[in-house]
Amino acid sequence: MEGFRLTFPLRTAFDRLLSAYGSGRRPLGKTPLETLLGAVLAQNTAPQNVERALANLREAGLLDLRRLVALAPEELAELIRPAGYQQVKTKRLRSLLRLVAERYEGDFDAMFAVHPLTLREELLAARGIGPETADAILLYAGQIPKFIVDTHAQRVLTRHGWIEFDADYDAIQEYFESGLEPDAGLYNEYHALLVRVGKEHCKSTPICEGCPLAELLPEDRSGNRRPLVPEYFD
Repeated sequence: MEGFRLTFPLRTAFDRLLSAYGSGRRPLGKTPLETLLGAVLAQNTAPQNVERALANLREAGLLDLRRLVALAPEELAELIRPAGYQQVKTKRLRSLLRLVAERYEGDFDAMFAVHPLTLREELLAARGIGPETADAILLYAGQIPKFIVDTHAQRVLTRHGWIEFDADYDAIQEYFESGLEPDAGLYNEYHALLVRVGKEHCKSTPICEGCPLAELLPEDRSGNRRPLVPEYFD
């Protein structure tokens, strides 16, 4: 990255995004159970589709852990169809629901009282649950400060030169968590703001004009600010 003056202003970036967009926090559900369901249903789909799937479960009187565990897989798949990939998500949901029912006897308070690292490993051991989904459950359902890393966060950091292009999930998460106070509300808000700027500006092809973070881009030798992308390098 020779020729660029790089900085890592996490708090400055947050303040700029919050000033531009306002609060963007939105829960995945109204209860820990709904939030756990929402974390899985949200994979590869739009928020409105998650709402439709949760509404189906709510209207069927199935937003109850024991009823969901006892529900036939094909019935659950049909109810969550609006969220897409219903067969895959059914298997993932059933694995998580059994974890809560069997390991914690359905007690979410007991579940989230477990040490976060231990609980995270348990969540990751559930079928099809990756780091992003596990951390979404910890943050949104358990109010445990684990920063959620997604494509939006990765693009913002690498294009501003704040982290290397080959940084993995854990490295990016550590960058955020080492640079911010461990506050679940802050992490929730920051993640929502990164999603917003990612959808509007930091797309697969960046649109930097009008972006709240444009002035934080690195300068090249000519003093021009531009995003770092692999093709800029020799």
